[in-house]
Amino acid sequence: RFAYVPCPHTAESISEELLKCFSEWNINQKLSSLTVDNCSCNDAIIGILKDRLDMRALPLGGKFFHMRCCAHILNIIIKDGLEVIEGSIEKVRDSVAYWRATPKREETFREACDSLSVPYSKKLKLDCKTRWNSTFLMLETALLYREVFPKLAKRDSTYKSLPTDEEWEKAKDICGRLQIFYDVTQLFSGTSFPTANIYFPKVFQVRLALSRWLVYRNVVIRAMAQKMFDKFLKY
Repeated sequence: RFAYVPCPHTAESISEELLKCFSEWNINQKLSSLTVDNCSCNDAIIGILKDRLDMRALPLGGKFFHMRCCAHILNIIIKDGLEVIEGSIEKVRDSVAYWRATPKREETFREACDSLSVPYSKKLKLDCKTRWNSTFLMLETALLYREVFPKLAKRDSTYKSLPTDEEWEKAKDICGRLQIFYDVTQLFSGTSFPTANIYFPKVFQVRLALSRWLVYRNVVIRAMAQKMFDKFLKY
């Protein structure tokens, strides 16, 4: 159900609306937890609700009443990691941007795929730096056409951002690491099935993955993992 909250959307007005809903639905004594994004306003809302609700009716006296959205926390963790590897994928991003820039270049790219018998199953995707999952999808798609880019570099002298083999391998490595987070986030964001029961095993899966990456041979992956692991421990 959606409820209208008049402006301004302060902690007081939102918590007041929530309390009204709890009362109308007769669930004041049936609450267990409230899941919210990680922002200061939501922290204030939780504080107000705890003052107004009967803490004795909550499991463990409300110890687990405030639950942060796991998908949002994963997003914060991954963004920290991507800051470390930004330079390693810059040429891949520039290449995608170049061949997506005009319809003519997109057509040329597709023709190059055909000439190399590379199935053109997905269009190139350029990422949005504020959405980490778009970076994963950009790398995943670009890697499908890895052998096409060198051919295009021979045909077009203005294309200057061809990644080296080493840069492609780094992109492949990074993409493989992001795959885990992408899959877990997709599950946590599900709306047609329960997600509370998958929280612990999936967070544990992320924890194990980060631990392995901390001792990985690739120094870029290790640096990314360290930044992500520090943020993981914080939450």
